[in-house]
Amino acid sequence: MRTRSMKERFLHAAGFETLAILTVSPLAAWAMDKPLFQMGSLAIMLSTVAMLWNMIYNSGFDRFYPPGQKRSFGVRALHALGFEGGFIVIGLPIAAWMLNITLWQALLVEIAFFLFFLPYTIVYNWVWDKLRQRWIARKSCEI
Repeated sequence: MRTRSMKERFLHAAGFETLAILTVSPLAAWAMDKPLFQMGSLAIMLSTVAMLWNMIYNSGFDRFYPPGQKRSFGVRALHALGFEGGFIVIGLPIAAWMLNITLWQALLVEIAFFLFFLPYTIVYNWVWDKLRQRWIARKSCEI
């Protein structure tokens, strides 16, 4: 069973966050009638924190479900729920501060983000795992 390197963890997190920023910033700016710069700044701030959370969370997750072990849809859903639930707690005060809104309003923003990120997280990690398997198989053939 092959473990994930720090380089792979970084690439996984960076790809996840880059795609998320490019998708969420304009959608959130439009939905909240806020300037794109303000929502983009929030997205970048949350993304930075999320990248660190992602690497910490996934490192722990891999101890319970090592890479290469089959991960059912249920396991993937629990993975995404755990990640996003933990991140709501982390991101709540950041969103309230950066948007100058109440914690209640920030919670509503975080819930909206959660509704986007839950399926996004499941799909992104599923695609990542499939591409990783192909990459490892190709590397094995080269050796």
